[in-house]
Amino acid sequence: VQLQASGGGTVEIGGSLRLSCVVSGIDFASTDMGWYRRTPEGHRESLATITTSGWTHYLDSIKGRFRITRDNAKNTAFLQMDNLKPEDASYYYCNGATRLFSWGQGTQVTVSS
Repeated sequence: VQLQASGGGTVEIGGSLRLSCVVSGIDFASTDMGWYRRTPEGHRESLATITTSGWTHYLDSIKGRFRITRDNAKNTAFLQMDNLKPEDASYYYCNGATRLFSWGQGTQVTVSS
């Protein structure tokens, strides 16, 4: 299984980024997917989930600012991030939502003032 996240970078406070995650090695269309980020304590917290039917769920701190979508034809999950805050700076990863696979390298998001 390969989970290849990209799209990170440096943005100013209030800026936007769109993360992509290309998935291979699994039946993507049949897999609930999620986006995660590393916390200051070193854990990965779940930010957003999208099921195979398109139902979504978000961590409270990102509701209204982040949006998870998927394109099954391209085996890709997306995370649109708007109104970025300094506390959003982290490494971001995608993975299964109900079943975890080996973690990919992630993509770094930096928010500058």
